[in-house]
Amino acid sequence: MGGKDSKFKVVYRGETLENFREGEWVFFQRPKEYGGGYWFGRTYAFYFWLEFGQPTSLAQGIDYLLALESIKPQLEVFDDDQFGLPL
Repeated sequence: MGGKDSKFKVVYRGETLENFREGEWVFFQRPKEYGGGYWFGRTYAFYFWLEFGQPTSLAQGIDYLLALESIKPQLEVFDDDQFGLPL
């Protein structure tokens, strides 16, 4: 599984996710006989939220996480002038 400072965990075939934090990103490896790849999403107390509707590769999931990190600073910026009322 991912290291302590990783932004995500990987659970390989035959392993279980014993400890998790709310909202933590996790990849669950799928059996090869079902096409392989990973189910990717977030863990919560009573459910697992799939981020994609289909299995993905580890590389695609990591690219997605990197893209999220790159736009995170822009998500908190609000421009008052952009949403002004017409005169």
